[in-house]
Amino acid sequence: MGSVPGGTPQGNNGLAVASLVLSIVGVCCGIGSILGIVLGFVALNQIKKTGQPGEGLAKAGIIIGFITLAIGIFFWLLSLITGNGYFYYGR
Repeated sequence: MGSVPGGTPQGNNGLAVASLVLSIVGVCCGIGSILGIVLGFVALNQIKKTGQPGEGLAKAGIIIGFITLAIGIFFWLLSLITGNGYFYYGR
């Protein structure tokens, strides 16, 4: 399973791995979450076409990306509402 006849075994889809890593990094930086979500969907499309392993990694990257993005938006809105963040302009 996961190998090409007469060839070397295939590894996980690189974009799926990158999606998972960037989604986890998204806890610190919101752009990581967004990139993780996008790469996860691209990886799923590649995996469906090629049959390469990594579907679970891509799905995990998408799910974690959405979760970390939602957490980031929540805390950003909280800082706006309470005035305890970078977006407080002294009102």
